[in-house]
Amino acid sequence: MSTDPDYHVLVFAPIGRDGPAVAELFRSSNMETVICRSLPELVREMNVGVGAVFLTEEGLFGKDMSPLAQWIDQQPAWSDLPFIILTSHRDQPAVVAWRQNTVDVLRNVSLLERPVQPMTLASAVQSAMRARRRQYEIRSLLRAREQTAQELEELVAERTRALEEANDQLRIEMEERARVEETLSHAQKIEAIGQLTGGVAHDFNNLLMVISGGLDMLDRQTDPVRRRRLMDGMIQAAQRGAGLTRQLLAFSRRQKLRPEPVDVALQIGGMRELLDRSLRGDVHVEFEFPDDLWPVEVDPGELELGVLNLAVNARDAMPTGGTIVVRGENLSELRDPEIAGDFVRISVIDKGVGMSREILSRVFEPFFTTKDVGKGSGLGLAQVHGFATQSRGTVRIKSQLGRGTSIELYLPRSGNLPSKERDRPDLGNAQPQRSNLGRVLLVEDDEEVAALVSEMLGQLGYDVTRAASAAAALGALADGRSIDLVFSDIMMPGVMNGVDLAREIRKRRSDMPVLLTSGYSKEAAVQDAESAGVQILSKPYRIDELAAALSIAKADLGRDGGLSKRMSMN
Repeated sequence: MSTDPDYHVLVFAPIGRDGPAVAELFRSSNMETVICRSLPELVREMNVGVGAVFLTEEGLFGKDMSPLAQWIDQQPAWSDLPFIILTSHRDQPAVVAWRQNTVDVLRNVSLLERPVQPMTLASAVQSAMRARRRQYEIRSLLRAREQTAQELEELVAERTRALEEANDQLRIEMEERARVEETLSHAQKIEAIGQLTGGVAHDFNNLLMVISGGLDMLDRQTDPVRRRRLMDGMIQAAQRGAGLTRQLLAFSRRQKLRPEPVDVALQIGGMRELLDRSLRGDVHVEFEFPDDLWPVEVDPGELELGVLNLAVNARDAMPTGGTIVVRGENLSELRDPEIAGDFVRISVIDKGVGMSREILSRVFEPFFTTKDVGKGSGLGLAQVHGFATQSRGTVRIKSQLGRGTSIELYLPRSGNLPSKERDRPDLGNAQPQRSNLGRVLLVEDDEEVAALVSEMLGQLGYDVTRAASAAAALGALADGRSIDLVFSDIMMPGVMNGVDLAREIRKRRSDMPVLLTSGYSKEAAVQDAESAGVQILSKPYRIDELAAALSIAKADLGRDGGLSKRMSMN
């Protein structure tokens, strides 16, 4: 027999012997039974636990059933306690009304009218107990579901905390990694700057040694032949310095390119004599250009310099001699992560020693070279890379140790046809003149440069008025001085640069020729000069180049009222 109060039958039959008799009947049917002598006692036992309640009708007459009704109203949603009421034969209206009210209050009620067979009564109570057991099963399922939901919530909360901790740890690691990467990047930049400045210092010290030592020896030398030899050496050193500067600007992508439609076969084919002079006698060059090779949109001078650098590298990679192949190919609708469209691939191919993976990973670094000291600056491939990238193309290298190297330039196809004759002045025929050609307003903030250029202008036959800034130049023009041409540096101190000065002069004196010069100019300033139609002479320049540029500036102003073509003297 179960001792669980949830499965007890509570009996409330306070009148006569119905209570003990019914309890004995239920116990004989294996049902745990508790006899309650009052309604408050019945409610207390119901709070402890109950399976079903047996009531006699006469025991409820005149009793306050509000505690019982309150218990029934407060039972949980899964509970619907069954009541079995033993009624009498009385059917007076008042009794029937009371009986209906009792059924309404107790809700789940089974009415058994006297007399009732013991088996019928026991069967009714057992049926009520089975229904009550199903309610307890539902309660257990609900409790299990609630426990599972609670456990799930706790698990979710635990996993959320773990995820937050993992995210915090990941955030810390990411911040630490970013800090380490920034430190490494800074160290790499410092190392690259050190390598760059060290290489520049080494090469320029050699050039300055030639120039300064030559100047010192020039005063001590009276033999005209030896003086000429010293002069030639200094001129060659200055030209090497200019070439080194161009390579640096090309690598840094600060060199302003002057792209135009170029016939690759004609342009590179015209380098035959230059290549023959630059290569050894045991190294030969073969050109492979198809007749239908497309024109490309590039700076022709930089293209020649790039091909020359690649040819010299190929020569040095073949110490026992060999053949260098320069090949051109059309690539239609090329698609890759770097470039897209129609391109011409120019390959410089050798059968030399090749390069290892380690060397391949560093070949574009400035001043990185595998050559002996004094045999190369390490800027050749850096210039090629800067030129190709700045020309909206790219460069790629294929190399195998002992089998040679192929360096490929990818340059964009031009939609225009190249001009057979270049519109360039013949600088070689521009000779210094001695007659008085007028007065030049020289705008230059560097004292030494200004002194040298004043001397060059005087040698050409110009009188010179000097101003150290754009504001000073405008003041010189405003005070009524006789000025025939303004020659100004682009980069100057103050709020106005050379391009701003040229624009202001055009506003005030539309008939005044203006020539600009710069050894380093940002692309924005160069573009501004182009839009203003002002000619630019690149530093360094020789006296014959200066003479030609001045003549063109004056001639262009006479032809089109001031809109001149931009020209670079190299």
